[in-house]
This record gives sequence, C-alpha cells and structure tokens, in this order.
Amino acid sequence: MAEAEQIGASAEKQDATPLLEPQSEEGIAEVEERLPERQYCVFRTGRERFCVSVLDVEEVVEWPSLTRVPLAPAFLMGIFNLRGAIVPIIDIAFTEGRRADLPPRHVVVASLNQGPEQEILRMGIAADEVIGTYTTSDPLLVDEAPRDVPHCCGMLRHEDRLALALDLKRMTEAFPVGAI
Repeated sequence: MAEAEQIGASAEKQDATPLLEPQSEEGIAEVEERLPERQYCVFRTGRERFCVSVLDVEEVVEWPSLTRVPLAPAFLMGIFNLRGAIVPIIDIAFTEGRRADLPPRHVVVASLNQGPEQEILRMGIAADEVIGTYTTSDPLLVDEAPRDVPHCCGMLRHEDRLALALDLKRMTEAFPVGAI
C-alpha cells in the first residue's frame, strides 16, 4: 500500500513539472507564422513540370499495357486495369505533340473524392519522369499561375524551377473522362 502511495506521489510530481520551457516572444511568433507543411508528387510531362498533392496520389506505376478507346478525345491515351479498377490515362501534354516513338514511362494514379454519394474517380496522368516528392510550408504561387491552363491552381517552387500545381477537380472539367 505504501508503495502505491509513493508511485502516486511521484506521478503527481511529474504532472506538476512543465513539459515545455517558456519561450521568448520571437520563438512564439516564429511558430505562429509557420504554415503547415504540405507534400507534393513532382513529375515531368512533355516539357513541363507538374505536381499533385500526395494526399491525392494513390500510387505511381510503370507504364502499363493500354487498351485504346475508339473515338476517344486526343488527350485520352487509353485505359488500363489497376487491380480490378478501370483507370483512364490522360496525356496533359497532348498539345505539345508528344513523339509517338517516345511513350511516357510512368502513370501517376490520382483519386478525387466527389462526395459521399458518388464513387471515387481515379485518373492516370501520363508522366515522362517522376522526379519525387517535395515537402514545403511555402504557399503555392497562385498569382503566377498561367491563366491559359485551366487545370492549374498555382505554381510550386521546386529546385529553382517552377512546377504547375494540378487541381484534380479542374482536371475533370478540362479532361472529362468520368463516363469511362
């Protein structure tokens, strides 16, 4: 019994000690100003770099065998089976005239949750090179985003270069593949 009282008394002493030492006003201001970190999957398609939030990326796969869709729009390269789910592959660099002898090497499979009543929409984005992931607390450069790219929601500074940040909802409007 006395042993239990000693354990209880030592626990009370531990609770009474502060976990964090008081910080200077500068340290508190620095913590308050720091934005939350976000992580992006950065890849190259054609001559441009693009990025998608890693929260929207399901996985990156090697270039699969495609099934072409007859009478499909120019941006739809085809569809493939990803563990039982049919995924359309969108070529967002189709306007640049991709060389036919150099097919993309990867597919960035992204998913968009359309709401509680609807299924998750999966889309594959053709990528020539997957550069990797990038973590930053810097906000996207929204004002510098090109106005003529409707599926872009901002720019990300990455290794002294800029990457176009993709908005999946806008992508479904610019590249409608939901019927597949």
